[in-house]
Amino acid sequence: MSSILIKSATLVNEGKTFQADVFIKNGFIEQINEAIERKADLEINAEGLHLLPGCIDDQVHFREPGLTHKATIYSESRAAVAGGITSFMEMPNTVPNTVTQQLLADKYAIGAKHSLANYSFFMGATNTNLEEVLVTNARDVCGIKVFMGSSTGNMLVDDEKTLEALFSSTPMLIATHCEDEGTIRNNLEIFKAKYGEHLEPWMHPLIRSAEACYKSSSRAVTLAKKHNTRLHVLHISTAIETSLFENTLPLHEKRITAEACIHHLWFSDQDYAAKGNWIKWNPAIKTVTDRDAILQAVLDNRIDIIATDHAPHTIEEKSQDYSHAPSGGPLVQHALTAMLDLVKEGKIQLEKVVEKMAHHPAICFNVKKRGFIREGYWADLVLVDLNKSNQVTKSNLLSQCQWSPFEGHTFGSSVTHTIVSGHLAYDQGNFNELKMGERLLFN
Repeated sequence: MSSILIKSATLVNEGKTFQADVFIKNGFIEQINEAIERKADLEINAEGLHLLPGCIDDQVHFREPGLTHKATIYSESRAAVAGGITSFMEMPNTVPNTVTQQLLADKYAIGAKHSLANYSFFMGATNTNLEEVLVTNARDVCGIKVFMGSSTGNMLVDDEKTLEALFSSTPMLIATHCEDEGTIRNNLEIFKAKYGEHLEPWMHPLIRSAEACYKSSSRAVTLAKKHNTRLHVLHISTAIETSLFENTLPLHEKRITAEACIHHLWFSDQDYAAKGNWIKWNPAIKTVTDRDAILQAVLDNRIDIIATDHAPHTIEEKSQDYSHAPSGGPLVQHALTAMLDLVKEGKIQLEKVVEKMAHHPAICFNVKKRGFIREGYWADLVLVDLNKSNQVTKSNLLSQCQWSPFEGHTFGSSVTHTIVSGHLAYDQGNFNELKMGERLLFN
């Protein structure tokens, strides 16, 4: 369908909440007005619903190629769309790692064929591929990913000369995973000496400690300041790290930005007793104090973006003992509704959620014509019912891994419709897969 008319919606956009109609034609928002009387191929009665710009998730792991027993771009993009995420930026630690231009092109080909959401893929850095990194096209690739602390494949970048070269010569945004590997190894040996080989999930935030996070994050920030690099620090998990970031400049002027993830805003180390490996992530979920400090940094704009770090593993993999269970879990289907619960609890304003999950990712990454409800922009939109509860059960999970850390929880809100680049991709539980998402472009 080439045109859609959304009637009587409550728009939440650019800090304002107001009622309006929205007319969409050929993928773009053509008109926003109090009352639009035009014929459209489809009319949606949005009375009682809130219309938000679609979420842009700047950190996901959709596992394709090479790890498709866990997930695929197709399966996870469907889960994302059902959760109100219209665009994603996917990480390079697939198999093989996305560390050459050809492997990057291969992944974009998969996205074009199979992604129901709009898509972009990070180019991965290693200790030895600087030449490949430097020819990445900033117009149609979201950024460069540097694992400054990771046990994923061969992507740990720990050579000081390589880090200096990356930060000094890369004109694109560098997104970093920051945990100091040496500190983690030392902590692990201490715990093994004390407890033997049978470690438990509650030890995870002590092994992958706040010290390890801060040491690596502060190193990245120092390098960025030295070379005026465009740095984006992913998944902040500690209170002390929030001190590294400033809120004195508007986002479009910042050279150093930061991201918080849903699980670090929702869970704490008190939840390991009940959830164990199901909330095992890297960086680790830490204390209530850390969780509250991260939320405060989101509210006062030291942290700029809320994302998921969606990283599914199979039930069998996560059911192993702590030492062998991989870190990560599925979140895209429930990220927005989780934040809407925090709105209901009075912890954050709805306008701020929209800012952090749609406006700010678009500004931070210079995404072209997305992230806002504006005439002339791509129609990436999500309708939510703030009064329709939604219980998470195995039967309604969409990620291929078929589990969620939120299983059994009832969210107070529901996503009803998701429009991706002007295409009604999700409508009250039903998918329309006649059109795939678009490749994100960047200014």
